[in-house]
Amino acid sequence: MPANPMESRMARLEGTYEQVSQRLMNIDPRFDGIDRRFDAVDRGFEAVDRRFEAIDLRFDAVDRKIDLLRDAFDKKFDALDAKIETIDAKIDQRFMWMIGMFATTWLTTIASIYIHH
Repeated sequence: MPANPMESRMARLEGTYEQVSQRLMNIDPRFDGIDRRFDAVDRGFEAVDRRFEAIDLRFDAVDRKIDLLRDAFDKKFDALDAKIETIDAKIDQRFMWMIGMFATTWLTTIASIYIHH
């Protein structure tokens, strides 16, 4: 009699193993589907990475253009600043000449008034 309960337990255990095996076989296709989904997500991230790299290249190109424009502007601004300094020096010189002429005219007028009196 002890063999019979053992056989039933063994049969039940074998049935359980068979059910586990079938369930595991059903899980494998699900994991394959999940793997395919993850692969698709990875491809999506790779596409986004490529887009960001393209955007970075565009920003680099814009930065280079801005640097070129800034350099050209600086050169023109420096040339304009030099011209303004030259004009400022000429204005100062002419102003001094005008002051000298005015002072000379005024002093000679006053001197002639004092000399004639």
